[in-house]
Amino acid sequence: MIFADPALTGDPSTSVTTEDGVHIFYKDWGPKSAQVIFFHHGWPLSSDDWESQMLFFVEKGYRVVAHDRRGHGRSSHVSDGHDMDHYADDAATVVEHLSLRNAIHVGHSTGGGEAARYVARYGEDRAAKLVLIGAVPPLMLKTDANPNGLPIAVFDSLRRQLAANRSQFYLDFAGGPFYGYNRPGAEVSQGVIWNWWRQAMTGSAKAHYDCIKAFSETDFSEDLKKIAVPTLVLHGDDDQIVPVADSAPLAAKLLKNSMLKIYERLPHGMCTTHADLVNAELLSFIAA
Repeated sequence: MIFADPALTGDPSTSVTTEDGVHIFYKDWGPKSAQVIFFHHGWPLSSDDWESQMLFFVEKGYRVVAHDRRGHGRSSHVSDGHDMDHYADDAATVVEHLSLRNAIHVGHSTGGGEAARYVARYGEDRAAKLVLIGAVPPLMLKTDANPNGLPIAVFDSLRRQLAANRSQFYLDFAGGPFYGYNRPGAEVSQGVIWNWWRQAMTGSAKAHYDCIKAFSETDFSEDLKKIAVPTLVLHGDDDQIVPVADSAPLAAKLLKNSMLKIYERLPHGMCTTHADLVNAELLSFIAA
């Protein structure tokens, strides 16, 4: 007899349906009365990417929540809505469904953009603090107003590689720049690479393809200016995915109440490769 995974069969205890009919899978661990930490994952992953943080904080007595973005992981593989407005609305649906108040929102990479858009639009009476880690704001794409951004050719190349051979592209991405495994002397973990690949291949190719535009071309400048909650901005100076010079320092300047920390030689996937360091920084900021 084959037993289906409830997360893959729409179990209502682990998913919520948005106004436009999208099923959003989420995890909700820890005491319901505890301080909530809400995690927003990066492209093209899922809530599983936060396991090191979620296990750490649930053991500390916190309530931890994370969802799979639409088209990613175990959420609906819909054709449309792969933009930051829908992503923020989907996160808001989870927050409302779980009746969360004073949550601390933590976003990595694309999830940092999603978290910033969410807090700017919905966070006035729902969010207590914000954390952006290796995050895409203010704007990744090179434009006349953002001359130090990455040229559109970089993102066109991502799209071409994804469309040509998504499976191999994801293996190469995880085994190379994402975790800094292409650097001399790097300690490569095959388990980490395969776990990244597993998460990515669970999602929809269409959603991942469209999300490249969402994370690279969305300008979060006005979102950041609206955010008044205390915000911690963390970034590695060897981030090969979201270059630090055109992201974290600029975001910190636009935020009303920010703390910026840049780490030497840390890669984009620092939440995994340096989980102990990241967890300690998060705990210090959250508990303050």
